[in-house]
Amino acid sequence: GQFPLTQNVTVVEGGTAILTCRVDQNDNTSLQWSNPAQQTLYFDDKKALRDNRIELVRASWHELSISVSDVSLSDEGQYTCSLFTMPVKTSKAYLTVLGVPEKPQISGFSSPVMEGDLMQLTCKTSGSKPAADIRWFKNDKEIKDVKYLKEEDANRKTFTVSSTLDFRVDRSDDGVAVICRVDHESLNATPQVAMQVLEIHYTPSVKIIPSTPFPQEGQPLILTCESKGKPLPEPVLWTKDGGELPDPDRMVVSGRELNILFLNKTDNGTYRCEATNTIGQSSAEYVLIVHGDISLVIIVVILFIYLQWMIISIVLMALNILTHCYS
Repeated sequence: GQFPLTQNVTVVEGGTAILTCRVDQNDNTSLQWSNPAQQTLYFDDKKALRDNRIELVRASWHELSISVSDVSLSDEGQYTCSLFTMPVKTSKAYLTVLGVPEKPQISGFSSPVMEGDLMQLTCKTSGSKPAADIRWFKNDKEIKDVKYLKEEDANRKTFTVSSTLDFRVDRSDDGVAVICRVDHESLNATPQVAMQVLEIHYTPSVKIIPSTPFPQEGQPLILTCESKGKPLPEPVLWTKDGGELPDPDRMVVSGRELNILFLNKTDNGTYRCEATNTIGQSSAEYVLIVHGDISLVIIVVILFIYLQWMIISIVLMALNILTHCYS
């Protein structure tokens, strides 16, 4: 028999929708498209409604296709294709219009944040239909434990969605990018994102690095005070055994380095490096033990080996003489 066939259509707001009505067997019977308000849009190839957005795509006895450009949310609804047989036969096609979410915005960050503080970031986007999905990422790793809120917009068609992320910051978060990602079927698998780079202030961390693991008498030694902090720590302070450096002529401070020239046994002790910034203070200690001149040790070892060799040679010679005497 003669039956009109249609399909539901989904289109993104601002896009173009194609409504197609087909009849496999038609004995020259007219086709008509009407909108959800039952206004006739096209009767065969004749335009009935004055709307520049609506155009004819194809009109024949077997098909009536029309296009609706610059689709708005108000265009959503059930469209009807009518085949004027006796009685009239109809087929419904539902036009779904997707509301595109606006670019998300992140709020709640005030720079700088102190290490150990609780941070609360909120990501919000409006205009989505259906409601968009919001996901959080930190260092490219998704954060699951977040709050999600969906509210209907004033037009009662689209939604505003927001998501709140709570976490306690530490120094490893400094410079980290926190990303809010909005996923929605209208975005064609290309999500919208907002990014917030964190700035965390924290007390210095301090480490002392010696230029040699085996300090020797008569040799120089450089102690480097490696300090990290935000804001950057001020010039470091060097002390020895809780007081000032005892020999400023041999113990020279250059930036973060302590240069000790010509080590001797009196240099033994505990050296302390202290770093300070506006957040706080931290320090590290290094216990210096000056070892004797290694060259003297080497000479003694060589002499010992030589004497051992001489003794063994004499014993072997004596044994050789005795062997000849008794033979």
